[in-house]
Amino acid sequence: MTASVYSERKVLDDVLDEFGLFKPYHTTLALLIIFVSITNSIFSTNYVFVVDNVKYRCADGNSSVCGGCDKWVYDNPDSFVAEFELACQDWKRTLVGTAHSTGYMFGLLLVGPLSDRFGRKTLIIATGVMGGVIGMLRSLSPWYWLYIALEFLEAAIGDSCLPAFVLMLEFVSKQKRVAFSSICTIGYPAGSMLFALAAWMVPYWRHLLLVLYTPALLFIFYIFFLDESPRWLQIKDRKKEATDLLVKISKINGKELDRHVLEKVSMEAESKVPLGKLLKNTFQSSALRKRFLVCLVWWISCTFVSYGMTINSVSLQGNKYVNYALISVCELFAIWGIMYVLTHYRRKFPLLLTFYIGAIFCLVQPFMPSNLGWLSVALYISGKTMSSFYFNITYIYTSELFPTYTRNSMHALCSSLGRIGSILAPQTPLLMPYWSGLPSIIFGVVAAVAGTATFLVPDIDSTSLPDTVHQAEAIGMKDKKTDVISRL
Repeated sequence: MTASVYSERKVLDDVLDEFGLFKPYHTTLALLIIFVSITNSIFSTNYVFVVDNVKYRCADGNSSVCGGCDKWVYDNPDSFVAEFELACQDWKRTLVGTAHSTGYMFGLLLVGPLSDRFGRKTLIIATGVMGGVIGMLRSLSPWYWLYIALEFLEAAIGDSCLPAFVLMLEFVSKQKRVAFSSICTIGYPAGSMLFALAAWMVPYWRHLLLVLYTPALLFIFYIFFLDESPRWLQIKDRKKEATDLLVKISKINGKELDRHVLEKVSMEAESKVPLGKLLKNTFQSSALRKRFLVCLVWWISCTFVSYGMTINSVSLQGNKYVNYALISVCELFAIWGIMYVLTHYRRKFPLLLTFYIGAIFCLVQPFMPSNLGWLSVALYISGKTMSSFYFNITYIYTSELFPTYTRNSMHALCSSLGRIGSILAPQTPLLMPYWSGLPSIIFGVVAAVAGTATFLVPDIDSTSLPDTVHQAEAIGMKDKKTDVISRL
């Protein structure tokens, strides 16, 4: 590649495009990020089996009276519900999931800006290790409210998913973002399947927590094996480090590039501009404000439907561990399907289609005849598969709509406020006594609303990641000009 090519404004993508996804460096990077995905998948829904629903009855044999019973007998005396005496207090059981999602929402407001300030690598290591330590401490909790506090704290400061996701996007060129993202996110369904297996083999909830969270201590070794994002180094005006990294990658992959040429790779740096000012500049743009509101609708809908359907899957007929694993297998197919769709098509139509199809599956499922249980389960799993489709598209789409300077912060803000959905999702099982199909109906309506909101944002395909507000505003303008010209 000649130096003249690198002299253009958007040159980092040209350099990154030289590196193959299946060469040694990116293969190692993918494995490191997959481990992040696995832990995030397990931690974000640990309460599904740790705080499992357990049947109980009054010691005097009357199982229908709550207020008049002094002592309860639990089917599983070693369960979370039994140890903390939660009979007739189902809201305390579901509150665990809500506490986790609430902590995660507040944590993203902190983790995102810190990642933009101190780097993706630093935050991945810090949050990964802290999450593991707090999760292990939770297994020792003697009191319910202490457990709730630790659940909140672990989610708030112990999740490395966001910085890992942004680092993943910033390590590859525009042409390879979808493929690399799909490869790295297989950790989510893999984590769910491992979670179901662990919960099946380790039924005691305290021991299960230790099994789930101890591996997170391995994040400390990322100090030696993980590199900082080249885009982040460039944007912080740390050009020498960025150049050294590009040289390192090229050597490991056996495709050496001229260091003198790499030193000419440049991006505008605003490292000295306060984050508050950068966010202000972003929100002063009417186009970016509208995108933020649409992204917020997407995130609330995605987290509500995805987490809600995952939580309620253990209530389906059959073995709850197998059902949970089957849901995860469907997510795996969805991830690879997304890689194909987003590689060959643009973003908007696939997102619209999956939102609406998912909504239809959820709205129809409760009305299936009782003698066709298999069809009801099939529709439920299909709806969950669609939620995996549009959640993955939303994750990528959101990152592509905002500039590099605030990409992580805006993604974190959308993801954080979007956790309103996952805060409400653990409470949906409480609706089933009124009508078993009510949660599914609500999931369908919410997905339909999110699909309709998608009409308000520009389409995206292989456009380079925007670095400035001006570049972000320009997304979609070319299509508008083409439409105007075609009408003349």
